[in-house]
Amino acid sequence: MTQTTTDRPAGRASGAVVPVLAFAGIVVAVMQTLLVPVIKDLPQLLDTAPSNATWVLTSTLLSGAVATPIMGRLGDLYGKRRMLILSLAVMVVGALVSALTSDLLLMITGRTLQGFAMGAIPLGIGLMRDMLPREKLGSAMALMSSSIGVGGGLALPAAALVAQHSDWHALFYGAAGLGVLAIALTLLVVPESPMRAEGSFDLPGAIGLSTGLVLFLLPITKGSDWGWASGTTLGLFGASAVVLVLWGVMELRLKAPLVDLRTTARPAVLFTNLASIMVGVSFYVVSLVLPQLLQLPESTGYGLGQSMVVAGLLVAPLGLTMMFTAPVYARLSAKYGPKVTLILGLLIIAIGYGAGLGLMSAAWQSLVISVLLGAGIGLAYSSLPALIVGAVPASETGAANGLNTLMRSIGTSVSSAVIGMVLANTANNVGGVEIPTMHGFRVSFLIATGAVAVGLLLALFLPGRRPSGKPQLRASSEEDAALERAERVLRGFRGRVLAADGAPVARATVTLIDRRGRRAGATLSAQDGSYALAVPAPGSYVVAARAAGHGPLASSATHAGDERPVDLDLSLPGETVSTPLLTGTIPRD
Repeated sequence: MTQTTTDRPAGRASGAVVPVLAFAGIVVAVMQTLLVPVIKDLPQLLDTAPSNATWVLTSTLLSGAVATPIMGRLGDLYGKRRMLILSLAVMVVGALVSALTSDLLLMITGRTLQGFAMGAIPLGIGLMRDMLPREKLGSAMALMSSSIGVGGGLALPAAALVAQHSDWHALFYGAAGLGVLAIALTLLVVPESPMRAEGSFDLPGAIGLSTGLVLFLLPITKGSDWGWASGTTLGLFGASAVVLVLWGVMELRLKAPLVDLRTTARPAVLFTNLASIMVGVSFYVVSLVLPQLLQLPESTGYGLGQSMVVAGLLVAPLGLTMMFTAPVYARLSAKYGPKVTLILGLLIIAIGYGAGLGLMSAAWQSLVISVLLGAGIGLAYSSLPALIVGAVPASETGAANGLNTLMRSIGTSVSSAVIGMVLANTANNVGGVEIPTMHGFRVSFLIATGAVAVGLLLALFLPGRRPSGKPQLRASSEEDAALERAERVLRGFRGRVLAADGAPVARATVTLIDRRGRRAGATLSAQDGSYALAVPAPGSYVVAARAAGHGPLASSATHAGDERPVDLDLSLPGETVSTPLLTGTIPRD
């Protein structure tokens, strides 16, 4: 897929871009745990059966899973900042709908709209790649990726405090306010990325993927209520398999698919996505187990008897540690690469859950578990977008990170279903109330440890550093993306854009025009003036270049169709100088 740009590149990103984008990611992640403190009260609050009330949580999960790859692709095509603002706006509307109702159907509608905002996280990662210099991008992407856990961890005590001392609808008013603030800051601080992917939006692919995901995630989230061996559950799983296979066949036949499955099948992308599922499983286990253990009464013999707010505060270091891990990750990744940091993060998670098996008898021990797991999950989450960015073209960053975020969501969905089933099957019935047992908590921790072990095995298959010793691509600005493409181009034109005095011209717009006068591709020159453009077919082309302070230049060139690039330097004249067309050819032999 050819990388294109807008005619006017974005201005230099200010220092506030990273915190603003990270704040937007945290706000979006808050939606996932906003109602955790009032889960047990939802049937009464909404005047409905418990099985119906669970849709308030399920709807957010489903819409978030569907939105992440779709919004990522739309961002690649039409502008990541534009789609980020749209995602946040839809979330604000959904929060206000939920704030103004206690009707079950309207509440589910509002929560569905809130989940739509999950696409903001891969969009933010894509914006960072397009705007930030290499030396700053590692820690920035780490922070953005970790915002999923940071927002979820910080939301627990805040939501518990609000729910305990105010009407529960205030949670949604607060979420709407945060969303409006995130939109305002994005409009003021974050410039639009000039990077664009060519092609059109794959609407049939979006419908097919959405249908397949809903059919797959629905029985996962509702399997405990319906029965895992019921006809409904098995039928939905079977229908999901059929739809996703047909969708995959269709995507492979398209020139501009929603998800480039050939890119997804690369080892670096495939094993990163599979490892992401395992990280998602391990992250959600602690979020399900520790709050329950902390709030169970001491009369059970193992409950820690803490209030809702105190339990939230003891779990909050999970998110805080993830946030503070971002700069540590940047240093480790710069020295050893994201594969090593992913493995290190998974090892720390395994240690955290292993230690947790014996650290469940006091409230302070939950604090230790939260810090350990936060550090490990922070390192693991931070490594994932770097591995994806290093394995896909710049034009596919949004869609690829959207798919990776989806993999984490699938992991948390599977975790929620499996751990919920384990805790329910090991619970004791006391006075008609199901009370989770210590045995169930420990089995849950063992399941998390097993998921981490699988993740470690998958991480070992990831490609390591390049033999040349050049660090694996972990971060890329617009110029770095052009260099990355230059290394990959086999059939096309490459060279440098130079000023009249021979100095390199950075950020010049280089456009490829075919014999019919149509644009066949475009890019920006890198810091050293280098550019690379792939050609769609052999033939004659015009390569045009322009930059501020220089006159435009158009050079005619012919590519014979073999696998070697044509070297074509473009020397821009001054504003008042005009130059004739130049011709460059390459022989077949």
